[in-house]
Amino acid sequence: MLKVLDVDLTPNPQALKFVLNEKLLSIETRSFKSKVEAQSDPLAKQIFGLEGVVSVFYMDKFVTIEKEPTVSWNKIQKPFAEIISTLDMSTLPAEKIIEGISEDETVALKKINEIIDLRIKPALAGDGGGLEVLGLEDNTLTIRYQGACGTCPSSIRGTLVAIENLLRREVNEDLSVISG
Repeated sequence: MLKVLDVDLTPNPQALKFVLNEKLLSIETRSFKSKVEAQSDPLAKQIFGLEGVVSVFYMDKFVTIEKEPTVSWNKIQKPFAEIISTLDMSTLPAEKIIEGISEDETVALKKINEIIDLRIKPALAGDGGGLEVLGLEDNTLTIRYQGACGTCPSSIRGTLVAIENLLRREVNEDLSVISG
């Protein structure tokens, strides 16, 4: 039976990371910023049914929920634990099969994705968040934060600069990183 093992604070004061005893996903991450976006995902749809929820992010063995500042976590935590304990895992949409890197992807983008997957995503996941690479064009990498990182004050500038500095050292000193 699926259950919440722990609740971790995140750098985002309006988000909590709920650590689970089993994996929800093995490959993908899923991020929803509205009830409308979550309509095709049974888990996210149920979570958005809770008062004050503004975003849902989940991957591996955790779910990060962001709430409105005016809503107390007391209205979310216990009902969320009930949702998890009664979740039928077979109702979750199947994960997309990730193919190999496409032929048109550049060598730089391959290296960027490797660094992000191995060094950046695990650090962000530790804080209840994630990152999606949207594209690379003219030495500008566009990323999108997910989960707790989506509206966290430190991700908006501090983490973005850290990611950019790492990628400049490892890939290309002229690279810039923007959040899209």
